[in-house]
Amino acid sequence: MPKLAIAQNREADDLLSSSPLALLIGLVLDQQIPLEKAFTAPLLLSQRLGRELDASYIASLDPGELEKIFSEKPALHRFPAAMAKRVQEVCSTVSKSYGNDASQIWQNVKDGTELLNRIKKLPGFGEMKAKIFVALLGKQMGVNVPEWRKVSEPFGEPGSFRSIADITGTDSLARVREFKTEMKAKSKAHK
Repeated sequence: MPKLAIAQNREADDLLSSSPLALLIGLVLDQQIPLEKAFTAPLLLSQRLGRELDASYIASLDPGELEKIFSEKPALHRFPAAMAKRVQEVCSTVSKSYGNDASQIWQNVKDGTELLNRIKKLPGFGEMKAKIFVALLGKQMGVNVPEWRKVSEPFGEPGSFRSIADITGTDSLARVREFKTEMKAKSKAHK
């Protein structure tokens, strides 16, 4: 299994590397909070549940109970109620559509287009997040389906530092942050 270094926390990264569901939950939570927090949250969720992450189990929880787990200090997200609901929706999809195995989302796809379309159908995954996920799967998780780079453009570009798909340690994290800062500056300049 590939070794990810997205959370910059060894225990959290070990979980992301070994649990497809943890990786998927991290991606769901990766918005409007620091990426290290988003990708450490699956570990904290597992600890608070007192068990390994399991899509069927999370999907079956009382929504109010899951919201309380997300809201415990430190909260798993800036918007714990909304993100608890979103994670529960994603877990329900994994449970019902992918046999309770998140890796089935990217297993047995014929090409990058099918992979991208599967990801875009997940709750909370728009076009850009889906492309980033495809790039992460292709660059770091060994999911080498035809045309994955094309459908994940520009995030699948070799040697780029645009997204979490390119984070392999502290140096690449810094380069991704630099890129994002430059993009924000350019965006503000155009307004």
